[in-house]
Parts: sequence; structure tokens; C-alpha cells
Amino acid sequence: MTGSRVVALGHYQPAKVLGNEDLAAMVDTSDEWIRSRVGIKTRRVAGPEEPVDALAAEAAAKALAQAGLTPADIDLVLVATSTAIDRSPNMAARVAARLGMGSPAVMDLNVVCSGFTHALATADHAIRAESASRALVIGADKMTEITDWSDRTTCVLTGDGAGAAVVEAAPAGEEPGIGPVLWGSVPEMGHAVRIEGTPPVFAQEGQAVYRWTTSRLPALARKVCEKSGIAPEDLAGVVLHQANLRIIEPLAARIGAVNAVVAKDVVDSGNTSAASIPMALSKLVERGEIATGAPVLLFGFGGNLSYAGQVIRCP
Repeated sequence: MTGSRVVALGHYQPAKVLGNEDLAAMVDTSDEWIRSRVGIKTRRVAGPEEPVDALAAEAAAKALAQAGLTPADIDLVLVATSTAIDRSPNMAARVAARLGMGSPAVMDLNVVCSGFTHALATADHAIRAESASRALVIGADKMTEITDWSDRTTCVLTGDGAGAAVVEAAPAGEEPGIGPVLWGSVPEMGHAVRIEGTPPVFAQEGQAVYRWTTSRLPALARKVCEKSGIAPEDLAGVVLHQANLRIIEPLAARIGAVNAVVAKDVVDSGNTSAASIPMALSKLVERGEIATGAPVLLFGFGGNLSYAGQVIRCP
């Protein structure tokens, strides 16, 4: 058994930008109301010609290019999404077809907003067990397709996009670049974030989620660091699920990550569910805000109420 590491990242967002002023023309809201409550300025909206697998494939292709690899080099594709309307072919199979891959294992994971960190752990476990050698791990969601545009409490939140990571075995003798996962759920709070109905619609109990994240998440995040042997003050970056800026900023402080760059992509991208962590991380790396090899805490939380986190070394 050997550990694994993230060697490259990529992200993709649709071209259409929906600003707060645009929303104010659609529903009873305002730029000031939205910014003061969730910190979001803009979000991206995919058109009907951009299904979830198209978003995912764009991000995956960029990650492969960054890694200097071809689609044939991948033997496992994991797509974290909760907005795949069709059951089969799944999103991973469709991404593999779009990229012209050979015969990878293809699986979707629906763990909503913590989907990417669950998928990253799954890829790490597969590589450690030697059932995969190199994986594409993708978070992709088209949240605007399941948004109730008449509900001002949720329609101001959602955006579309995808982020991807290439994961491979760590070289012999090298410390693993993906630390142990801490994952779990609060089943009795599963109703707090919902995508239900025909057609499916996103709804949530915002105050319940806020209370849980602010009271429980800091201790869980510190436990993630402990499992990886990293003190919170030694983190170079913190990438939490991009749900709400008013949650992200105080949580990073309460975790004790006083020297870390804190991802705040929610301001420009909104809540993109499973895409939010890989997309935000990819942007930090692209801008050179975190050094190669530096420790970064990833922590997803949301629907079910599920959570998953790990410390990785920045590619």
C-alpha cells in the first residue's frame, strides 16, 4: 500500500454572469440584502447546452493538461454531483466518453456539498488498495437548474461550475500528499438541505445549517488536522465548502488557521455545491497564493447533513 497525492487541478465556469442587480429585477431582494447576509456578489449560470457532464469534462481536461497527461492515463473517474437528472449513463461515464478515455472505472457520488471531499478520499483509498493507479476526481453541479427562482432565500445562493483534481500514487519513500479523511453525517438533520420533487428543487433550513456549522464544525476541522499531524496554525490554506461568506470567515478563525489563506470564491461564484471546494482550490493555486507542497485543509459540509475533510499538500 502507498499513499496518494494531488498532482494537478482545473476548473470551469459558464460565461453567463448573474449579478445581484439582475436578481433584484426577478425577486424581492437587493444587492445590499444579499451581500450583508451571504456575501455573494455574482454567480455563473450554465445554459441548456451545458449539462453537468459538459462542465465536468471542461474542468477535467484542464486538470489533465496541467498534469501533462492524456485521458488514456486515467483508470478511475469519480464525479461528485447532486444535480445529475439522468440515472444512466452516469456523469463519470459521460465525462469519460467526452474525453475519449479507454476503460476507466466510472462512478458518481451524491453527497451534495461535501461530495468532492468524499470522492477525493475514495480515490485515495482506491490507490492505496492498488485498485487504481491514477484518478480524475471531479466536483460538478448545475445548481441553477434546480433553483426556485421565486424563493429569495435560496435563489440568491446558487451558481454553476466544476472543479477537478488528478490524483496518483505518491512516489516510493515520499510522504502521502492526501491525509486521512474524517467523514460522517447527522442523519436526523438530513432534512436541513433538500433537493426533492419532480422536477427536483433545492430548499434548505438555513438557520439550522448555520447553527450546526458554527457550533460543530470547528472541532471537527481541528480533528482533521490532528489526524494529519498538522497544527491549525501551520496550515497554508483553508478551503471550506463555499456556502456563505458569513460562515466561512468566522469558521476559519475558530479553527485556529491564523496564518492560512482562506478561500472566498463564494463571493464571485455563489454556492456551487460539490464544485465549490475544487473550484476554489484550483483558483488559489492558479493565482499562486499557496506554495507547492504546502498543507491545505479541505472541508465539505451540507446535504444529508454530511461532512468530510482532509489535509492535502498543494500541487
